[in-house]
Amino acid sequence: MPRTPNIYILLFSLYWAQGLPVGFMTHALPVILRAQGVSLAQIGGFGLLMLPWSIKIFWAPLVDRFGYSAFGHYRSWIVPAQLLSVVVLIGLSFLPIQALNQPAYLLAFFVALLSMNLVGATQDIATDGLAVNMLKNEQQHWGNTFQVIGSRLGFIVGGGAILWALDWLDWQITFLVLAGLVLLNTLPVLCFKEPVRFKHIQQTTDKEAFSWSKVKSYLSYFYQSPSLALWLAVLITFKIADGLAGPLLKPLMVDLGLTFSQIGIYVTMLGALAALMGAGLAGLSLKYISRANALLGFSVLKIFSLAAYTWLAFQYEAQQPVKPWLIYLINAAEDMISAMLLVVMLTLVMQYSRKHLAGTDFTFQVALMATVSGGLYSLSGILGDFLGYADYLLLISLIAVICLFPIVRWKSTLQ
Repeated sequence: MPRTPNIYILLFSLYWAQGLPVGFMTHALPVILRAQGVSLAQIGGFGLLMLPWSIKIFWAPLVDRFGYSAFGHYRSWIVPAQLLSVVVLIGLSFLPIQALNQPAYLLAFFVALLSMNLVGATQDIATDGLAVNMLKNEQQHWGNTFQVIGSRLGFIVGGGAILWALDWLDWQITFLVLAGLVLLNTLPVLCFKEPVRFKHIQQTTDKEAFSWSKVKSYLSYFYQSPSLALWLAVLITFKIADGLAGPLLKPLMVDLGLTFSQIGIYVTMLGALAALMGAGLAGLSLKYISRANALLGFSVLKIFSLAAYTWLAFQYEAQQPVKPWLIYLINAAEDMISAMLLVVMLTLVMQYSRKHLAGTDFTFQVALMATVSGGLYSLSGILGDFLGYADYLLLISLIAVICLFPIVRWKSTLQ
């Protein structure tokens, strides 16, 4: 087994590479589309690009079951996925942004982004499976801290830096730099030798192979105890507020008058840096407080951050000027709290993942949250157009309060 520092470096590099293209689609793309006059409903429709992250559970059992042992079970999935991402990013560099208003180019752009998400989702399954099997219980919170730091750094570059670079670099060079960074982050996994003990895990998986006829049997795992059943309820409700608010926050900043550079540097990049700090704080906090208490406490803080965005929306609709630094501060606070929540949530997801079905269990739980978030993401644009920013964000804040109850109930079963 590799030394502990090498484990964290490996996970950091893999999640950073994964965060680069996702950062572009979730942070930069909505801003670019809004600046071109695209409606909130249409921006919400772009949530379909994230569909592979919701349905990856359908091929997660294949990643757990099949692999080339001589190269490393999960490594044999991760390396090809990384290289395919590089190829797609290079292909995207040849699609000029000025031509996206033409149907043929727009379709090619959509297909390329969808392909990149399919590849990224597969890499994520294998990386999660690798992490669950590599990290001991006392290492899980630090492993997930490095995961969040890596992915957030990817968001900084793929989201904020892209917006900033588009003001002074052309489209092709920007995407070639992204491809180079993904390739650079492939080096640690190329140098990593997957432990031999994973061969035994693979044999166990083969004997207990997941098949579609055993879906009901698989789901029964989450009904073995009241605690597991309530944990399933937490997974379903955890991302409701995020999914509903997702497409509105960046467009709100465009409508408040922020430029590409301001959103790229002071919103996306500064917010991602705040998220890095939040991930580190969450990792430290889990040494002193329980995972359940951290989940509840950080969820309450999340509600306050949504309330701050609601205040911004009311100021906008009342045509009251808001100083840019206040927008940056609210965004940074929300990103920091979200990262703290994510570290805790992923640590709990890892805790509830079985070793022999590591990729499947981890993927199922994360995909369940992504499905709820993605489905509401597409719906939220329509509701936002209908209700307006202020009333809609107020409704989301109230829903976030209601979503505390499953966490409280689940926490009570642990005691």
